[in-house]
Amino acid sequence: MNPQLKFFLVAMVAVSVISDSMLIPFYPQFFAAAFSITAPQHIGLYLSASCFVVMLAFPLWAAAAKHMPVLRLLIYTQFAAGVLSILCYESGSLPEFWFVSLLMMVFKASYLLIYPFVMSLEHKDKHGGTIGLLSVIVHLGAIAGAGIGGFALDLFEPRLIFLLMSVGDFLQMLVCAFLLGKDKTDAEASPEAPQYPAEQAAEVLTGSLVYKLGLVMLLFYFSVYLIRPFFSRYWEAISAWNGGIVTGLVFAIPGAIALLALCINKNMGSSKHGIVSAALLGMFGLLLQASGQQAIVLLGRCLFGWALFQATVRLDLLLFEVSTPASYAADFSKIYFFQSLGALIASYTAGSLVAAQGLQMPFIAGALGLVLTAFLYALLFKAAPKPMNAVMETS
Repeated sequence: MNPQLKFFLVAMVAVSVISDSMLIPFYPQFFAAAFSITAPQHIGLYLSASCFVVMLAFPLWAAAAKHMPVLRLLIYTQFAAGVLSILCYESGSLPEFWFVSLLMMVFKASYLLIYPFVMSLEHKDKHGGTIGLLSVIVHLGAIAGAGIGGFALDLFEPRLIFLLMSVGDFLQMLVCAFLLGKDKTDAEASPEAPQYPAEQAAEVLTGSLVYKLGLVMLLFYFSVYLIRPFFSRYWEAISAWNGGIVTGLVFAIPGAIALLALCINKNMGSSKHGIVSAALLGMFGLLLQASGQQAIVLLGRCLFGWALFQATVRLDLLLFEVSTPASYAADFSKIYFFQSLGALIASYTAGSLVAAQGLQMPFIAGALGLVLTAFLYALLFKAAPKPMNAVMETS
């Protein structure tokens, strides 16, 4: 892939993650300040609705990308997302905010096309490193987004965050326009990639593995997303260092650990190894966070961050091992559906768990979920799947 094109595409991922991460740790505080809503069930319901909207919208954008170059499509969708972000800032009532913000999520979902677009341009030998890089960008973006969000909540009106989010949307739009104008040959993907006989012969195998992987992803994302909606409230309850900026940085500790992991694991190994052990290490990290002791919680965040990076990179690498370049966007949209379904169920479940059992319960439930994830992966992939390139060579 053209290094300059890769730089701009990765930068777009960073901008999108930063803008989308500003409110994730702080939705309870946002709804309390903007609409006087403090019920945990309401926060969980809103986050579930957001996940549901993105889950349904992304496959539609993946289908649209078959008929329009990805970067050209993103110009229109990110412009719409930016305008709707401004309207979120101006929303005067809770129902209006719900409608406008969820519509904004529909258009924001299109930026997920960048991931399979980058992978389709990258050589398979570099997939592991590229997935690791994108994973770190996501984690570091969460650090920056959480820090900016915490700073804005400490100093400004909470609604201002949506104006900052709109800046990110318009910046992505400008980058797409720049890339299309600079080098259309590299920037524009053809609407339909050619299918080779070996790829056609492997479609049934690919579909079966993708759906198995989707089930593992659903349970994994459910487990790790359980702790997200109320982590900031949990930290504020157990620590004297509970300002918005500090809370945001503690929330984003896994991002710093992901960067360390990428430096150590510059060349990710086979995705068939390490998933079970990473899930079990993540379980210990969640249980430590449930301790209620500040120092132990910080240690748990570090273990959880290391495990999360190792598991997510290897699970994503497994997807691109069994898929083909022509099917990357379609297969990634299927996997993302399962990931979002897991996050959606987690968001709603988290509110109910906190309301019934307190702020520690999501950590305990998440730990149990990761144990089940390791068991399900071992059950479904006990016979290691053959990489797609091997299938093509023997077809």
